[in-house]
This record gives sequence, C-alpha cells and structure tokens, in this order.
Amino acid sequence: MIVIINGPNLNLLGRREPEVYGQHSFEDYLCGLRRLIENVEIGYFQSNHEGELVDAIQKFGFDKAVTGIVFNPGAYSHYSIALRDAVAAIPVPVVEVHISNIAAREEFRHHSVMSAVCCGTITGLGLDGYRLAIAHLLAPEL
Repeated sequence: MIVIINGPNLNLLGRREPEVYGQHSFEDYLCGLRRLIENVEIGYFQSNHEGELVDAIQKFGFDKAVTGIVFNPGAYSHYSIALRDAVAAIPVPVVEVHISNIAAREEFRHHSVMSAVCCGTITGLGLDGYRLAIAHLLAPEL
C-alpha cells in the first residue's frame, strides 16, 4: 500500500487559488489515480492540524503493509521541525510533493525543511506529481 498524506488547505483544491493549484478537487483526482494504478492500494489522509499529520506519519510509517508515503506538507514544509522529525523517524520511504513550483513563489516558500529527510521531492508538476511520486516508490531499484 502507498499512502498519500496531505497537509493544510489541500482539502480546498479546486476552490483555493485555482490559477496556482488547478480546478480539480483532490478527491476527484484520487479517484482517477486509483483507476490508473489499480494494482496498488492507495490510502489517503488529509489534515489541517500538525499533530494529526505527525500521528499519521508515525502510524503509516511503521505499518508493515505500507511500502511508501507521498507527502505534501503544504505550508508546514517550510518550518515544521515536528513533521521533519516524524519523517526522519520512520523506516518507510517518503516522497515530498508540491503542486506548485515552490522555488518560483514567494521567497519564504523556497526552502523546505522536509526535503533532506525524504527520498525525493517533486515540485511544480501539478497534481501529476502524486502519480510520479507513486511511480518512483513502486519502481525497482536499478
């Protein structure tokens, strides 16, 4: 199982700044993603609360059925040491995803404290970044 964990405000996709984040809700995208990758169970968790995200990372990160986590920490990526430490503590690989290109946005968004503890980062490719992250987690090592 691959688990997608989304942070704050990502429940507003399709309604929040559609020029930046697109016109589709995450739920609609997730249905299509599950149809596209039908041979893998894709779990999903979203919260606007930092502690709930830490709990989810710990829960899924030690679950033997989970082979990888796709994590979009939203604004927490720029300053949450608690989330960074949670990712660093788990044995499951984590790919960080950002829908927008954080390097092309406001300066305070240019740095992610999460990137150093993730196996990879995908940024600026819209919702397709989630599919690419899953493909990476499923790919055999070369």
